[in-house]
Amino acid sequence: MQKIFLISLAIASFFASGCAQETDHLVTIKTKYGDMAAILYDETPKHKENFIKLAREHYYDSLLFHRVIEGFMIQGGDPQSKTAGMDQRLGEGGPGYTIPAEFNPTLFHEKGALSAARLGDAMNPERASSGSQFYIVQGTKHTEAQLKVDPDKFNRALQQFFQRPENASYRDSINIFIQHRDEQGFQTYLDNLRPVIEKQLGISVERNISPEILKQYTTVGGTPQLDGQYTVFGKVIGGLDVIDKIAAAPRDPNDRPVENVRMVITVEEISKRKIEKMYGYEYPDKD
Repeated sequence: MQKIFLISLAIASFFASGCAQETDHLVTIKTKYGDMAAILYDETPKHKENFIKLAREHYYDSLLFHRVIEGFMIQGGDPQSKTAGMDQRLGEGGPGYTIPAEFNPTLFHEKGALSAARLGDAMNPERASSGSQFYIVQGTKHTEAQLKVDPDKFNRALQQFFQRPENASYRDSINIFIQHRDEQGFQTYLDNLRPVIEKQLGISVERNISPEILKQYTTVGGTPQLDGQYTVFGKVIGGLDVIDKIAAAPRDPNDRPVENVRMVITVEEISKRKIEKMYGYEYPDKD
């Protein structure tokens, strides 16, 4: 009798495990501009578990997208934003803990990427993520030439280049784009400056990039300069147009929308097959 019971228990566990693999957590982010649907990656388990926990605790309900930059991203999740006045600076709040970085080279900042905000490298050399603040990528489309530049190598080369007194005029030109918040002009200027930097410093800032990532960034768009810097832990698979609408909202000098854009986030566990049917998303490991 005991042997039969153990065999039955093993069979039950097998089927339970199989069923669990066929379901996933669907995240819905509700805003006045419409709803976004997202999935969370199993490859970033700490971030996935934390986001689900906070959503189920209604932590995000009524929080703001407090920082939006068109052509770049929309950011939210600061608990101080729930009751913040219109002149209050936001972006420093959280649940009182951070999450260790979970970088994965197969997860990248394509349009719709759900990623964790964090403090800068000077204060946060381990690049640990905020416990609650996140951003959703809008980005822009990039050329193959732009994508084959290693951002870390290029940033180090820029620092060396601008430290040289004879390059002061280049530095002044960069500052003009920054002052006018001209993201496109800034990027174009850097693209044109790259061969000058490589020649002067005698280095190459190229990198290898997979065909899949290259295709997404050239056709869908994103922010490749953030890859390897911030943890990507999910992806918007429905409502990409909502990102565009929020990103285009009028904003103040601190990039906060002049009219509050609040969120409500819910999570439900449903079958992967249903998610694929509803949103056209294909799970790479479904089988």
